[in-house]
Amino acid sequence: MTSNDRAGIVVKQPKTKAERVKVAHHCCTALQMSMPVLVDEIDDRVGHAYSGMPDRLYVIDRDGRVAYKSGRGPFGFKPGEMEQSLVLTLLDEAERASRPTSRGADAFRRSLERDNVSEGLFLSPKKPTGH
Repeated sequence: MTSNDRAGIVVKQPKTKAERVKVAHHCCTALQMSMPVLVDEIDDRVGHAYSGMPDRLYVIDRDGRVAYKSGRGPFGFKPGEMEQSLVLTLLDEAERASRPTSRGADAFRRSLERDNVSEGLFLSPKKPTGH
């Protein structure tokens, strides 16, 4: 990709899941990611199932349901729409807080399994260090 070349970012296309995870760890560290990252299988089955190319943003609720799906990025991203979806999802979850529900990554994995998609590998975000 030309923009990556200009920025000095050169990464060989991973050929194994282990290589892909290593690249993802490097990316998460370099970008100081503050949210979980899903590393897809080498055959990109999650990306294909969720129309992930070139980029797509999703809000997944605690029960593993898709609450929001952005347009194809980056030009299809509408941060205001995603923010509204996050707020509405959180309000809905607050209303249902008295009932026991599935939580976070486990629910997302179940939704992937329900859709016959590999559960991939979650990389936990690292806490940003203070400067």
